[in-house]
Amino acid sequence: MQHVTSLSFLLLAYSNYLSHANKVVPCGETTASPALLKQLAKRQVNYILGDNPLGLSYMVGYGSRFPRRIHHRGSSLPSVAAHPARIGCKAGSRYFLSPNPNPNLLVGAVVGGPNILDAFPDSRPYFQESEPTTYINAPLVGLLAFFSVHP
Repeated sequence: MQHVTSLSFLLLAYSNYLSHANKVVPCGETTASPALLKQLAKRQVNYILGDNPLGLSYMVGYGSRFPRRIHHRGSSLPSVAAHPARIGCKAGSRYFLSPNPNPNLLVGAVVGGPNILDAFPDSRPYFQESEPTTYINAPLVGLLAFFSVHP
């Protein structure tokens, strides 16, 4: 989702620029209007939130189907209340390799997303698909803020 969120944010920013400049962009036989660019960005947001072939939201905690085994140490280890003893780096491997869902939900985090075949393994070792990052989530915050005001 790294490229999807960043490019969608740029599409939205460029759409706003074109709208204020009262311009469109010719692109082959298509004309990219501000409305078309906004529509493309919105479709990508909808895909991330569950309008996709798997019917899976890639945002943890959003909708009824979302990633449960994300590649995130704080989410995959038991809480201090459940396990007050120190968990060393190597000792965390048993939790990392566990097939069980993460005991702590990192609500709002967007993971890497599906692979090239549009499949999502929902497994911690597949960090490309299951790891949430700031460079995925930050542009999405901008998109969600815009679309919450301009549905």
